[in-house]
Amino acid sequence: MPDNGWQVGIDIGGTFTDLVALLPATGEFRSIKVPTERNDPVASIKAALAAAGLKASEVDDLIHGTTLVTNAIVEDRVEPVALVATRGFEDVLEIGRAGRQHLYRLDLPPRRTSQVPAERRIGLAERVDHAGHAVLVPDAAAIAEVVRLAKASGVESVAVSLLHSYANPGHERAVGAALKAVIPFVSLSHEVNPETREFERTATTVLNASVMPIAARYLDQLQREVASTRLHVMHSAGGMASPEVAARRPLSMALSGPAAGISAAAHVAASLGLKKALSFDMGGTTTDVCLIVNGAAEISTDSKLAGRPVRQPMVAVESIGAGGGSLVTLGTGGLSIGPESAGAEPGPAAYGRGGTRPTVTDANAVLGYLDTTRRLGGAITLDVAAAETSLAPLARQLGIGVVELALGIQRVANATMVRALARVTVERGVDGRQCTLLAFGGAGPMHAARLAREFGIGEIVVPRFSSGFSALGCIVADMSYTQQQAVRMLSPQWDAGRFTVLHDSMLAALMEPLHAQGHRSEAIAIERTALVRYVGQSYAVEVPFAAPLDLERLGRDFRQRHREIYGYATEEHWEMQSLRMRALVARKPEFAELAGPGAMPSPTSVGPCWFEPAAPHQTPRYDRDLLPVGVRLAGPAVVEDAWSTVIVPPGYVLGADAMGHLWIKEG
Repeated sequence: MPDNGWQVGIDIGGTFTDLVALLPATGEFRSIKVPTERNDPVASIKAALAAAGLKASEVDDLIHGTTLVTNAIVEDRVEPVALVATRGFEDVLEIGRAGRQHLYRLDLPPRRTSQVPAERRIGLAERVDHAGHAVLVPDAAAIAEVVRLAKASGVESVAVSLLHSYANPGHERAVGAALKAVIPFVSLSHEVNPETREFERTATTVLNASVMPIAARYLDQLQREVASTRLHVMHSAGGMASPEVAARRPLSMALSGPAAGISAAAHVAASLGLKKALSFDMGGTTTDVCLIVNGAAEISTDSKLAGRPVRQPMVAVESIGAGGGSLVTLGTGGLSIGPESAGAEPGPAAYGRGGTRPTVTDANAVLGYLDTTRRLGGAITLDVAAAETSLAPLARQLGIGVVELALGIQRVANATMVRALARVTVERGVDGRQCTLLAFGGAGPMHAARLAREFGIGEIVVPRFSSGFSALGCIVADMSYTQQQAVRMLSPQWDAGRFTVLHDSMLAALMEPLHAQGHRSEAIAIERTALVRYVGQSYAVEVPFAAPLDLERLGRDFRQRHREIYGYATEEHWEMQSLRMRALVARKPEFAELAGPGAMPSPTSVGPCWFEPAAPHQTPRYDRDLLPVGVRLAGPAVVEDAWSTVIVPPGYVLGADAMGHLWIKEG
């Protein structure tokens, strides 16, 4: 890492843009928030740099996390696309899968409409079989006709997804080369998702093509504005990539923001020596949880975004619509939290901006957890009376007091999050009670202690810069590239030669962008993961391995991992379904420690907080920045910084370490 300039991480959220900057030579840190310019994200970045007192010329590396791609897909603001497919398979997106999005709602469509209308689906006379053998080679006239039809469609982005191109991409490359001569943006399925599952591969390639123009324009503008620094972009697998690579595969940025937060959580977990940790990021609209084992986040390749399949390596985040701004409703089954949110405008009623519907934040305000004498982030003055007014109608319907309702809302919200924690632990064969909970985001530290108690977790860490954690994740992320490709080889019929060719070609493709950025081969680490399953199984088990591949050891490791997850293993034949490889250059930023033990500060205030309906506790509040290293603070207590609140309930104890992390345990 360079030692003569700043390392800057910037995460653009819907309401605020976070910046964390590190000067490696001295360990100096700067952290700020500025309001997001919703229609001009580049202006948000410039404003954040200015607020931190930094010029672009002083920054060595600017690492950026963005929701640009995610928002475009969710809000259906993507660009029109033409699809080139093997003749006879043009309608694969229309056919889709047999499952319905809404199983018991026959009045709703069974699936989302195809992204590509019939008039923009183009068939090509070609065929490759499942083993990669060319059955029908497209001639020059057929390719020329495809190019003519694509150009005539009027789009500036084309997706090419030919049958079995993951096994032999030759035909797809030929078509792609011809299209790139006349079409600005071309997305090839063997580059985006070189695996089986024709529908998912095609859908992912089309989705990638539809956001290519949006990402290219944005990244081009951003590079011009910060031309004096090296620009990097966070990708969905938790690392950072060059703008050039991100522009070719913009779908890799779909989870850029959450991945940055998980990158920071993985860094903290590794630095603290935590073998198993659960990241708990509770923001205004959603809560994201992820399992981190031995300092590395779990990776998934089978996700959905806005109801559309996305086959890309991504951090395995479980996201639920339960955040601080999530609306509280009363239905036939009782209280319900989210997924609808009050948003940033008007926001929760407690923000005093005109909101009237009850939210989780309003419940926390009524319980006394939020300090009404402080301006949140220097911008928002809390209105507890408005929060009580928003909760009152629900309380009357239930025949209980407002405080009882607020405590119930907190319990329901926590129960929703407990289910999310179970999905990322129990379903992966991990006992979540043995994990440490890493709580961050604006609302995460407020709910962490009660959530940990309900799930059975005994240890909580609220990391330094917890409210701007995604920006911190940008500067601690590794420079990395990930690729996954179909293998489909049975253990008794293993073809070592074919596997070596596949492995080496993937390795060369992953190393290329790192070499282009000036990294030497000896500085690049390679992580290899085999996705293995018994013959006939639908889903594969991830099994790490080292080169050269030891087939017998891979089989033993697969059976052991299968036993851990499913409770059994057999001696049946197995199949390597896919190979995932990650090439990375590790970054090891040095963080300056805080000053040593000092005097315990006086509370900034003391006021009532409700933890049970019987009576409130007179609870002291402390400024987080003034807590000395080694402090032992018994609950009930509230610890605050400019942007977030840490709740220490009765029966819990809070401590602070030299790195500024807060530890909460029962005691």
